[in-house]
Amino acid sequence: MGYRVLAEVTMVVHFLFIAFVVFGGFVAWRWPKAIWLHLLAAGWGLCIVLFDLNCPLTHVEDWARERAGQSGLARGFIDTYLTGVMYPERYLDEVRLLIAVVVAVSYAGLIRRRARIRRG
Repeated sequence: MGYRVLAEVTMVVHFLFIAFVVFGGFVAWRWPKAIWLHLLAAGWGLCIVLFDLNCPLTHVEDWARERAGQSGLARGFIDTYLTGVMYPERYLDEVRLLIAVVVAVSYAGLIRRRARIRRG
């Protein structure tokens, strides 16, 4: 049972990480120092997409599921839980572009807010 709980917790953490990659720039509007953590997270997310890297969270979830007697993920986390579930697979490129736009808008807004604060 412990491994199953670990797998489920890892899955939730993975969803939270992806949400932070997409929306973390907006978090930095409230807590500006969070931008450094977001830059790391977004950079890691970009590397996973560009270089087809395996995420350590996926590895942990697979490992825990296998120890719990379940099958691991047949594909990566995003391919298992998001692509084809939250949006049709044929729109993967559009979803990636939308994510990039959301991140860019959050950074532009952060820069604008910081400039406004500096001006007084």
